[in-house]
Amino acid sequence: MLEKGWNPRLPADTLRKGLIEIHPTASSFRIMLDKVKHHAKQIPVSTLNFNNIKGPKKLKDSYVGPFVNVALHGTNAVQVELSSGLENKHPTFPVSLIKHYKPAEKNCFL
Repeated sequence: MLEKGWNPRLPADTLRKGLIEIHPTASSFRIMLDKVKHHAKQIPVSTLNFNNIKGPKKLKDSYVGPFVNVALHGTNAVQVELSSGLENKHPTFPVSLIKHYKPAEKNCFL
């Protein structure tokens, strides 16, 4: 007997009944975790929550660094060794505020 108000429209409904649906943010979270699994020795950190960098907001760099990766705290936090200008910041950052470091090519600006 069918529930009141439900009509099986397509056979796809019966096929999808046993499958687990992944929330869209879960797939983007998986991408963030890949950054940690393939972490590098040097990591640039986002300046999103930095209040101690002076000057106009639009002229600030979006990322600072690269900093040396000291430790991983689980799969969602990275501890870095901060330079002398940022010693007042906490050295642990979430994975969402880091990115892969790509060194500049030497012959790029000739």
